[in-house]
Amino acid sequence: MFAIIEAGGKQYLVKEGDTLKVEKLPYDEGSEVVFDKVLLLKKENEEVVGTPYVEGAKVLGKVLKQMKER
Repeated sequence: MFAIIEAGGKQYLVKEGDTLKVEKLPYDEGSEVVFDKVLLLKKENEEVVGTPYVEGAKVLGKVLKQMKER
């Protein structure tokens, strides 16, 4: 199963267990994050495409570290 989510104006293909580097989020390290802007959700034999987002779909994540780019 995978999903395409929108975060910080960019799109990311995510699967369970993935680690992503996204634009700074307004959460503290260790906080859980809900990404509810899911553009596409693909399960075994089912694919749901949002218009623009998949209604009721969400991806859960956790802020591991906040970093500044140079």
